[in-house]
Amino acid sequence: MKMFIPALRLSVVLMLVCGLLYPLVTTGVAQLLFPSQANGSLIIQDGKIIGSSLLAQQVKSPGLFQPRASNAKYDPTASAGSNRAVASPEYIAEMNQKLATLRQENSTLPQQIPADLVTGSGSGLDPDLSPEAAMAQIPRISQATGLSKQKLTQLIQDHIQGRQLGIFGEPRVNVMELNLALTTAQKK
Repeated sequence: MKMFIPALRLSVVLMLVCGLLYPLVTTGVAQLLFPSQANGSLIIQDGKIIGSSLLAQQVKSPGLFQPRASNAKYDPTASAGSNRAVASPEYIAEMNQKLATLRQENSTLPQQIPADLVTGSGSGLDPDLSPEAAMAQIPRISQATGLSKQKLTQLIQDHIQGRQLGIFGEPRVNVMELNLALTTAQKK
């Protein structure tokens, strides 16, 4: 019983420091230094939240760039990968089906298509595409919007983000930001 009171005091102090003080300080610092990121990198247009630059969103319009396939069905509360082995018959059948659908929607795809047009990301919510995957969609988008292939190529080039810190990751294009630029270009 002699050790109970000091242990209880220590537990209360640690709960206050770790469960209340630390989260409040880190939240305050994040809001002060990185307010957009701390609030989810939301994209606001005409006073309405239309999405986040951190999450892929389903796109059905043939006149817009389509993101990677999502095993989570683009639901941010259900992040999920396929968890299938690439040599499994189910995975091969799924990839063949996705490839057939992609070729049906994009009749002018090259023989070698970028893998990220048919494969999902680990989270199922990756907002980025490789520049090659974005470029492969140009003929479909050009036909649907009437914008020239050169204009669409320039839009993609303008939105390519390089490797993080110059060494991590691969060059990528944020699909949401690219589609916003495409929508703006169509209005001109």
